[in-house]
Amino acid sequence: MSMLTPPGMGGKYRITGDAYPRMRRPRRRRRIVVSALVAVVALGLAGWGTLQLIDVFGGGGTDSRAKTAAGPGCKPRKNPVTPVHVPLKPGQITVNVYNATPRAGLAKTTADELKKRGFAIGKVGNAPAAYDKKVPGPGMLLGATGAGESAFPVLRTQLKGATLKMDARATADVDLIIGTAFKSLTPPKDATAALAALAKPAPAPSAC
Repeated sequence: MSMLTPPGMGGKYRITGDAYPRMRRPRRRRRIVVSALVAVVALGLAGWGTLQLIDVFGGGGTDSRAKTAAGPGCKPRKNPVTPVHVPLKPGQITVNVYNATPRAGLAKTTADELKKRGFAIGKVGNAPAAYDKKVPGPGMLLGATGAGESAFPVLRTQLKGATLKMDARATADVDLIIGTAFKSLTPPKDATAALAALAKPAPAPSAC
């Protein structure tokens, strides 16, 4: 009788051979591990899909909002920007009126009209030799360098087509030299509208 034969069985059940039976691990633990991995992957895919749907229906995220802000639907800001240079009032500007044409009395009548419109009048007479009959247009505005951003824009509303020129004077007065093409000052209605437009704030910049 072999040593592997259980006692009491006699020789009826005999175990032969020299190899032990192989014991297999239970498959239940493997199935649990596989199921857990499948569940993790499924949750990850579901979360990624949810984020994609939110991105699509929410307008495409930050880039989409940036494109929308820069699109044609942009509106200017409601608060206007105050202009840097506030224009002078006519009464703050002293104008010297000179006649550079052969027509007599033109300087006086022009000066009287400017006075009615609120300007302060300085000297009135014939133009200096350097400009006498040498101003081909309707007129010239002559003043110090700072007049280009102060007196000139205001006085130019009264005479369309006037040319501008700077000199080395240290005073704030400006010269209006009447040229040979001069016919009349700008009509009062148009001159008043031009002054009002000059005083308006600069347009609000776009928020795009």
